[in-house]
Amino acid sequence: MKFTEEHEWLRDEDGEMVVGITIHAAEQLGDVVFVELPEEGTTVSKDDEVVVIESVKAASDILAPVDGEITEVNSALAENPGMVNDDPQGEAWFFKMKVSDPSQMDEFMTEAAYLKFIG
Repeated sequence: MKFTEEHEWLRDEDGEMVVGITIHAAEQLGDVVFVELPEEGTTVSKDDEVVVIESVKAASDILAPVDGEITEVNSALAENPGMVNDDPQGEAWFFKMKVSDPSQMDEFMTEAAYLKFIG
């Protein structure tokens, strides 16, 4: 897994990148009550807003960590947004994407570096 300063994680799965938020981010959000996912087939650029999450505390946008195409979304989150609180780095992934420029992955942190970052 790789991690961003925006508290997202990325995991390579058979050539596609699976994207979600970290345990730390889920804890900061509080109880998630709504998740709006992008449409499959959407082409995104790094830092585009792609997911909206609403919790009892706030609404947050999840940004595209890299350039690419959304190939699959986790539709289970629409029916059960609380999954984000239960398993943010597992079953509660947001979307999968085909990365246009794999070199963009080089700037992300390892888990050890991320844990140091959140201190």
